[in-house]
Amino acid sequence: MKITQYGHGICSANGKLCDCATDNHSWAVTEERDRSGESDSSRFLVAGAARSLWVRTRQGMLAEAMPRVRKELAAADNAILESNSVMRFLRPDLYLTVLDAATADFKTSAQQFLDRADAVILHDNTDGVAWRNVSLKPVAAKPTFHIKPPQYVTPELVEFVRERLQLALSI
Repeated sequence: MKITQYGHGICSANGKLCDCATDNHSWAVTEERDRSGESDSSRFLVAGAARSLWVRTRQGMLAEAMPRVRKELAAADNAILESNSVMRFLRPDLYLTVLDAATADFKTSAQQFLDRADAVILHDNTDGVAWRNVSLKPVAAKPTFHIKPPQYVTPELVEFVRERLQLALSI
C-alpha cells in the first residue's frame, strides 16, 4: 500500500491538478493494475505483491482514509505500507526507515517518527550529506543496513526482517 498526501491544488481522487474543495475528494483508494514498474504501487506488483493499493489523501487528512486502510489491512495476510505518516495511526510489526543523505528533502513525517524505526536502510553515496538541521541521534543505536543500487536488498537485511517478523508472529 502506497500512501500519498497531496498539498493544495492536487486532487486526491486522481492525483492530478485541480481546484476541487469538495469533501468527497479528500481521499481515495485505487487498486494498482499496471505492472510497468513506473510507480511505487506498480513496483510492488513487479516485486511479487498479490495486490497493490494507492491511498491518496489531502495533506493532513489521512485520518479520514484510515477506516478504509484498516479494513484493507484486516483482510490481508500481511502488508507492506510505504508511508511515514501512517505511524500516527498504526503500530506495525516492523518499521524500517529508508534514508538517502544525498537527497536534501528530509520529510517532516520521516523526522517525526525516526525514533520508532526498528532499523535504518541507508543509501551509500559519496555525494555527502544534503540534509540541513536533521539529527540522526534517534536512530544512532539502531541496526543500519547500507544499500547501493541496483542491489537494494542485502542478505543481512533479509535476515533481520525475517527474524523480526517471526518474533512478531510468535507473540
